[in-house]
Amino acid sequence: MKRPPRLTWTILFLLATGASAQPPADSGWPTYGNDPGGARYSPLAEIDRSNVARLRVAWTYRTGALQPETALNRKSAFEATPILVDGTLYLSTPFNQVIALDARTGVPRWAYDPAVNRTRNASEVTSRGVSAWRDAKSAPGQPCARRIFAATIDARLIALDGDTGRPCPDFGANGQIDLTRGVDLRDLGQYQVTSAPAIAGDVVITGSSIGDNRAIDVERGIVRGFDARTGALRWSWDPIPWAGQTTPRTGAGNAWSTLSVDLERGLVFVPTGSASPDHFGGWRRGDNKWANSVVALRAATGELVWGFQVVHHDLWDYDVAAQPTLFTWKDGTPAVAIATKMGRVFVLDRLTGAPLIPVEERAVPPSDVPGEDASPTQPFSGISLVPERLGADDAWGATPEDRAWCRDKIAASRSEGIFTPPSERGTIVFPGVNWGSAAYDPQRHLLVVNTNRLAFLLRLIPREKLAEEAARARQAGGVRADLAEQRGARYGMSREPLRAPSRRPCNAPPWGTVTAVDLFTGATRWDVPLGSMVPGAATGTPNLGGPIATAGGLVFTAAAMDNRLRAFDSDTGKELWTFELPAGGQATPMTYSLDGQQYLVIAAGGHGKLGTKLGDYVLGLTLP
Repeated sequence: MKRPPRLTWTILFLLATGASAQPPADSGWPTYGNDPGGARYSPLAEIDRSNVARLRVAWTYRTGALQPETALNRKSAFEATPILVDGTLYLSTPFNQVIALDARTGVPRWAYDPAVNRTRNASEVTSRGVSAWRDAKSAPGQPCARRIFAATIDARLIALDGDTGRPCPDFGANGQIDLTRGVDLRDLGQYQVTSAPAIAGDVVITGSSIGDNRAIDVERGIVRGFDARTGALRWSWDPIPWAGQTTPRTGAGNAWSTLSVDLERGLVFVPTGSASPDHFGGWRRGDNKWANSVVALRAATGELVWGFQVVHHDLWDYDVAAQPTLFTWKDGTPAVAIATKMGRVFVLDRLTGAPLIPVEERAVPPSDVPGEDASPTQPFSGISLVPERLGADDAWGATPEDRAWCRDKIAASRSEGIFTPPSERGTIVFPGVNWGSAAYDPQRHLLVVNTNRLAFLLRLIPREKLAEEAARARQAGGVRADLAEQRGARYGMSREPLRAPSRRPCNAPPWGTVTAVDLFTGATRWDVPLGSMVPGAATGTPNLGGPIATAGGLVFTAAAMDNRLRAFDSDTGKELWTFELPAGGQATPMTYSLDGQQYLVIAAGGHGKLGTKLGDYVLGLTLP
């Protein structure tokens, strides 16, 4: 069987940064975001505006991941994006089974099950993907010459032979490393890895996913680099070393999303989340660097090169959830774009962290909660993607009664912009860009993102009232309410969609969009609803998953709650094609070409917490 030529990292870098390079007849998708810098852009153009409506299913594979059935299935989220290396697709299931498929037929080549304990509770039940590494010191065909790295929801880093799926015996202890060491483990099911590891040369780099609303003193959110051959720890970096001096000791600040790598410059870009707990900071005073930041580290050593904090003293769960997007600025400067949960995009010099689009520190509202010392200012960039305030006059409803109810609810709550601190009476917040991240089209210098625009009501609950609040909060249904103890703090937290008794949102649609921004000017090029919650109406829906862009002038994304995969015109945002999936499509698609034929692949397995249809499908589509 003919194998496609292997893309070099140099070619990938050129494609990701927009330099001129013709795609080969066979073109892969070798890392989670296609290139190490997370551009999610393909130079393929066989599928284009003129023929996308002719896409048909070429093959379907079912992982069987939801068997045996356990209570954890209710949290299961099939968020994986497969990678393509040397003609083989590699992907992971929510329970961390790793599967290799023939990229032409979808026929399985091997499968590996790490035997995650399904009877133990877990904060998250998902895996967004795996990573591949080629050992330059091993001859092709040697055992583990090509390695697939997977990290698990029970906190293991595993190295598998890319040809057989067997653990690599020379890596760690019989092919795996216990990541719970050195993190001050509190609860195994709350310390996990949900994103694909980053690969930089011979170093495998991983962060962690931490259930950071359960208490103040949660696990340390360290980022670690391991030797890809032996598993030996090369380096460790703590985003919040000051946390060891707080009483009680705070934790988290962890990097749970996907890291980006600049191979040419030997840098890894790490997005970090909030220090714990998310919504009360009385024990973690100050700006809390380097939580809620993007930092550049030396990939070989873990040395901090620069950091940029997008939120000071986070009180809103404004983690940097999106993978940093590496691209080339209009004057040739290496740049990085940071899409945030606040819906703002920061554009920085990749080498120094200096803003390329101006950033202004602005005064923001103070907290009215005793013991809380909110930051008096926050950084604002010139690019904003979502509404930043919902006033009583903005109340929306399907009926006059709904509108009146929503108006009264908004008027009774704090709603003074995206940095209104949490309060006992309730604070209105808007989520922005989540882990689905962004796609960057270098031909059009467009950053394309999926945004969420459903307003949420965040309330701090005095500890003595938590028990009585639990039942009410958990009855919200749909996009389910969260109730967090925040043990050690004087307040717990409730967060739920702001909806009228009819269950319709209190803010006007769209409730989710696909948005394209010209990064060279900061202007929004187009902004269109993504999905529908009302038949026949383009309302948009809450969404989880990201877009990809192609040289065929197309943006592909699923992510919405109506279980459909869509194609949009890159120039106008016009929806050109839609396809009904057999289950929820809360994953980012990918595309590749073999034998000159372009394929589009997506995982369709639904999302338990979002409430979409669960399943275990991987679909490959192509032109007839």
